Amino acid sequence: MAAAVAECSGFTVVGGGDSAAAAAKFGLDRQIDHVSTGGGASLELLEQGDLPGLEALRSAPNAKG
Repeated sequence: MAAAVAECSGFTVVGGGDSAAAAAKFGLDRQIDHVSTGGGASLELLEQGDLPGLEALRSAPNAKG
C-alpha cells in the first residue's frame, strides 16, 4: 500500500505513527508529500480542511497574519 501511495502522481498524505514508520522503514517517506505521526489529526484535516488547534492559534489576540 505504501508503495502505491509513493508512486501516486497526486498529492499524497500518510497519517499515523505506525504508517509513517512503515513508510520510513521501506524508504518511501521521501516520495510522499506529507507524512504525519498524527493519524486522527491527519484524517480530521483531510475531512474538515482545518484543525481546531490551528484555528485557535490563528484567532488568538496576538496572532500575526
